[in-house]
Amino acid sequence: MKTKLIILGCGNSMGTPRIDGYWGRCKKNNKKNIRTRCSAAIIKGNNSILIDTSPDIRNQLLNNNIKSVSSVLFTHEHADQTNGLFELRPFSFIRNKKKINWWKKSNPINVYGSYKTIKKLQERFDYCFTKISIYPPIVKPNVVKKNFYLGKNDYKILFNTFEVKHGDVNVTAYIFNKTAYISDCKDLSIINRHELKNLNYLIIDCLSDKENYAHFTLKECLHIYKALKPKKMILTNLHYDSDYGKLVKILPKNIIPAFDGMKINL
Repeated sequence: MKTKLIILGCGNSMGTPRIDGYWGRCKKNNKKNIRTRCSAAIIKGNNSILIDTSPDIRNQLLNNNIKSVSSVLFTHEHADQTNGLFELRPFSFIRNKKKINWWKKSNPINVYGSYKTIKKLQERFDYCFTKISIYPPIVKPNVVKKNFYLGKNDYKILFNTFEVKHGDVNVTAYIFNKTAYISDCKDLSIINRHELKNLNYLIIDCLSDKENYAHFTLKECLHIYKALKPKKMILTNLHYDSDYGKLVKILPKNIIPAFDGMKINL
């Protein structure tokens, strides 16, 4: 059974264009410069796993015709990764034939993250984790393990995790099917991690060509590519000053800027 990864959103915390219509250095006439906030989906048969729930998750799922969510992996607790959590409510509904009082029953979706991330989510979205009035919980909290499977039988996927630095917080990096997803990072120590070497795909934070305390720069990503030697590196979390067309022209052929809706067969 083939596994597919969809980049649902590849923009930085404000997206491109920003809410005030500002495009930065991105050209308006290139659709690949329209970027929603970072999120991804891993699909293997009926196993549909989200990585993060960005504020744009509703439109991201509609645009990619994703009609079910089996579970959610969170990288960290920042708003641009988590604020779409409530949008998952319909995926938790247990539907009955008469469609009466459908809101009184649910099948909570398992969500996974570090202890700190889960705790923050429970504080901010308490109404998603507990019964409020007649409304049942829509998600169930799980602290992520170093190694674990999601899915059943032929559709299960093995995940390995470790933590990286992203400014003042830790982020959970996920490895699966010879692919790593590290959407927010400023931690050059990753070049010493043996599990990141010679991957098929390394999907990694590359905010812009400007120095930033919490995100990799383009120069740093090139250094990481040379050290880890993935078959392909895909740049995500792109700033509105990072024009897609310009990046394509200057990057080596095996380093590719992400775009919303990008599909990868793993």
